[in-house]
Amino acid sequence: MSRWSDEIETLDPTLDYERIYFLLSAYEFSWDIEKALEFALFRTYAAPSISGLLSWTGEFRKHTRKRYDDTELLLSEVSENGQDSERGAAAIARINDMHGRFRISNNDMLYVLSTFVVEPVRWLERFGKRTMTQTEITACIHYYRALGEKMKIRDIPEDFTAFDTFNRDYEADNFCYAQTNAEIGSLTRDLLLSMYLPKKLVPLGRPAVHALCDAPLRSAMGFAEPPPWLERLLLTALRLRARLLRILPARRRPRLITQRRRPSYPLGYQLCELGTFRKK
Repeated sequence: MSRWSDEIETLDPTLDYERIYFLLSAYEFSWDIEKALEFALFRTYAAPSISGLLSWTGEFRKHTRKRYDDTELLLSEVSENGQDSERGAAAIARINDMHGRFRISNNDMLYVLSTFVVEPVRWLERFGKRTMTQTEITACIHYYRALGEKMKIRDIPEDFTAFDTFNRDYEADNFCYAQTNAEIGSLTRDLLLSMYLPKKLVPLGRPAVHALCDAPLRSAMGFAEPPPWLERLLLTALRLRARLLRILPARRRPRLITQRRRPSYPLGYQLCELGTFRKK
């Protein structure tokens, strides 16, 4: 356990959930939670109603990197500054303004919210230096319940079991192949790979992303089945990383996503610039 996990265990997850979530995402599991949330959003594109809307607007196709940056920055402004802070409230208002222009079902909104709760827990169970404690899971639930309420999402589950059940039931009912899934999923996959690989090598990295996907997700995206040895290799590499993290000292400085340089905003950004806007 680290100094950050020790602090977390002194806090009340039903009251101090924003502080706990900040410690988890900026210190204790900073890289893991970022990757898990990337994968969570990626996973939502396997639902035709979600990928179909993104394809229909055309924004994701035309400005893939900017849409990725805007989403990550808006969510990070909230988690790093607080939901009721000036910047956090402004970010939530921007999110609500964008969503309010389209007829998005409560079920789809609730599913996206559920992935933010369950995917980090699942990721850490598979690849983390440790699993989340009950205090940490409870804090994440309260954090996203509060955020979901500010986004006017209804019927939000009250505990992890209910979130997990809703998430699995939604995927069983809604995951199926669609051309828009393949379009948005492929754009996102290649964007994420381009952050680590030169453009010419991106095609070589695609099987690695497919290996991190489960069979229903691959099928809904139209992704090729990866070779079994690649799945084993990735799992081994990520578990070796987890072992190494257990013996390394805790992070001293926060890993703040909002402070990162981005090609979409080479000179920095203003909150009012993030997202999409009504056409005049």
